[in-house]
Amino acid sequence: MNTEQITHYLALNHKESILKAKENLKGVIKPTPLILSDFFSKEYNCNVYIKPENFQVTGSFKIRGAYNKISNLTEEESKNGIIASSAGNHAQGVAFSAQQRDIKATIVMPNVTPLLKVNATKAYGADVLIYGDVYDEAYGKAMQLAEENNYTFVHPFDDYDVLCGQGTIGLEILEELDNVDEILVPIGGGGLISGIAAAVKAIRPKVKVIGVVPVGAMSMKISIDEGKITRLDDVKTSAEGVAVKQPGNLTFEFVKEYVDEIITVTEKDIMENVLLLLEKHKMIAETAGVVPLAALKKRAKPDKNIVCLVSGGNIDVVTISSIINEGLTSRGRIMCFGVELPDKPGQLVKVAKLLAENGANVIELEHNQFKAIDRYSNKVVLEVTVETNGHDHIKQIFESLEDNGFTIHRVY
Repeated sequence: MNTEQITHYLALNHKESILKAKENLKGVIKPTPLILSDFFSKEYNCNVYIKPENFQVTGSFKIRGAYNKISNLTEEESKNGIIASSAGNHAQGVAFSAQQRDIKATIVMPNVTPLLKVNATKAYGADVLIYGDVYDEAYGKAMQLAEENNYTFVHPFDDYDVLCGQGTIGLEILEELDNVDEILVPIGGGGLISGIAAAVKAIRPKVKVIGVVPVGAMSMKISIDEGKITRLDDVKTSAEGVAVKQPGNLTFEFVKEYVDEIITVTEKDIMENVLLLLEKHKMIAETAGVVPLAALKKRAKPDKNIVCLVSGGNIDVVTISSIINEGLTSRGRIMCFGVELPDKPGQLVKVAKLLAENGANVIELEHNQFKAIDRYSNKVVLEVTVETNGHDHIKQIFESLEDNGFTIHRVY
């Protein structure tokens, strides 16, 4: 997108455009009313509301921008068809929207895309082309096909109609909560937060819109800090939905104009909040979806009203299992330690008895003579995985074992 186009879009009446998007989306999207979280509110001593876009059609907010874009196509553009490139939620949003409007859609997906997402996209009637090892290669192929076939390319974030569709989330939050202080929004390419911030600042400019990025995918934050669009060589985060190397040209300008601040969260915080949302709210969210919840510890103040946007819930079962284990470890709910014991009867029982006395539930143990530091020391290594009740409990267990003469090595 060139400078002239960006200037044109920035000068438009964003409130009017987002209200039009709201009309376009009537009867298409699901209502996602705010949920006042008793758990997170108590945890951070403020009023925390969840905007659950993981309950949305296709499992994420992406349907909003895709459908609004497709609704605004000319008759000729609709007849020619559309194309998009995506490895995730955008693909399903575009495919579903095209199906609803009876428009031919082609989605180019890199070959690293999980089969679950490929099949979900096909189920909405789109033609799926698997191409390239990374997203950039899929994007290049999509642009090539768009030019060759006169398709309209539906960008995942760097498009005015797309960001206005996402901005309807901002309207809904303000309509439902009069006294909101802050809205926390994940940032990848910037389309979601651009639309929300434009809506919020047009209606209630005192409300703060805070962007949140993982420390391993800070392309928008670095770009804003340096005052120019910056492309990262690599991104490293479990939150694949925001793992964008370079923000959009248009979204960069919107974020610079309307977003109050961008803050970072760690991978540990992300994993922990996937677990907490699942455990406390029985709600499944993808890693990118909980990024705002992970930022609460940096924004919470007594009596503040904070809305956290849970942006999507498309996550496979294997990934959930891995994340839950990481989250349990992070919260001090599972712990593994090793201890070297004399190779004689009664030692294992002694350790087990101490664990029982301290309320630790043994999940797994390995009694391995070949792991001893010195094979000729007549000692064995015992590795124990236990269920615990937090970091203070772990400390209590270690102190008890050490008081009884055992030297502990924590594995995780």
